[in-house]
Amino acid sequence: MSFRLIIVIVGLLVSCFSMAQNSEPTKQKNEKVATFAGGCFWCVEEAFEQMPGVREVISGFSGGDEVNPTYEEVSAGKTGHTEAAQIYYNPDVVSYAALLQKLWRISDPTDNDGQFVDRGKQYRPAVFYHNDEQKRIAMESREWLDKNGPFPDPVVIEITPFKSFYKAEEYHQDYYDKNPVRYRIYTYNSGRYDFVEKHWGDTSDVDYQQFTNDNPTGKAEQQSFVKPSDSELKKRLTDIQYAVTQEDQTEPAFDNRYWDNERKGIYVDVVSGEPLFSSADKYESGTGWPSFTKPISPDAVVEKDDSSWFYTRTEIRSRKADSHVGHVFNDGPPPTGLRYCMNSAALRFIPLEKMEEEGYGDYIPAVTDD
Repeated sequence: MSFRLIIVIVGLLVSCFSMAQNSEPTKQKNEKVATFAGGCFWCVEEAFEQMPGVREVISGFSGGDEVNPTYEEVSAGKTGHTEAAQIYYNPDVVSYAALLQKLWRISDPTDNDGQFVDRGKQYRPAVFYHNDEQKRIAMESREWLDKNGPFPDPVVIEITPFKSFYKAEEYHQDYYDKNPVRYRIYTYNSGRYDFVEKHWGDTSDVDYQQFTNDNPTGKAEQQSFVKPSDSELKKRLTDIQYAVTQEDQTEPAFDNRYWDNERKGIYVDVVSGEPLFSSADKYESGTGWPSFTKPISPDAVVEKDDSSWFYTRTEIRSRKADSHVGHVFNDGPPPTGLRYCMNSAALRFIPLEKMEEEGYGDYIPAVTDD
């Protein structure tokens, strides 16, 4: 009996097991569907429901032949099904390739005999593709993961045609929201979070807009960058990213992603991917924002006068995307005496070990050369 089944039994002694139904939400216009398995469907549902462009995620069962199985039957390994999630998403906001990248970062695609504390084929990970395009993208993405991902073991997650999906009992839907205490007890003891942190670290949370169906691995395409429309940017960026890059706002000090980041790598524009700064030039300024002594190259940024305050400051903008990134001041350390005070929300950090595979190999010397 799995640890999670014990949690369910303890918390739901007064509930009866109803039959799962092969019923799904009505797919909205221009909406698409993805079906993934990554172990405990509570966890998979929560992860994907946080992604922009995802409208709804349903917990259920897929991959077997049993019709209308119950949770009790599936968890006992009697049906051939595995716990799965049906994801309804807007392809204009998030791509299928991006959804796959999320799956890689919340599951263990090297383990086909279960996931973390939940063992057995009823918890095996899988990608159930709905058409040939999804199959192509999934195969390419899995190949990239096997060659370039953080796992020492081979990537063995199955990619198989979608046959059917059965919605799990209602008490399983949005379980993380309905039963937050029991859910946290399970997740913290499951081993999932520790596994993700060990293998992905800071890259467990990335800018998923870099992954497109034509470019499933997210290799840099900044050379041919064309700035999206304002409406498209509002879809792609978070509220703080949009406010900073498009409305020239400033994020809170000491409450941003990179102010204390000490890893080696480069910082690129969150909109275009163009390289802006190197970790080799980053220093602790005490201001609570990521600070650098110089850009990664002399022409990487554009300087503009900014008179929005009571005095004129020098604003820093990216050259291709024209994003507001921050300001430069004359109170920095040697050798430049400058402090490029930037907003984390305008940046995406690419660690040194990922630079080559993401297409930034030419900039490695800017990070490693003293």
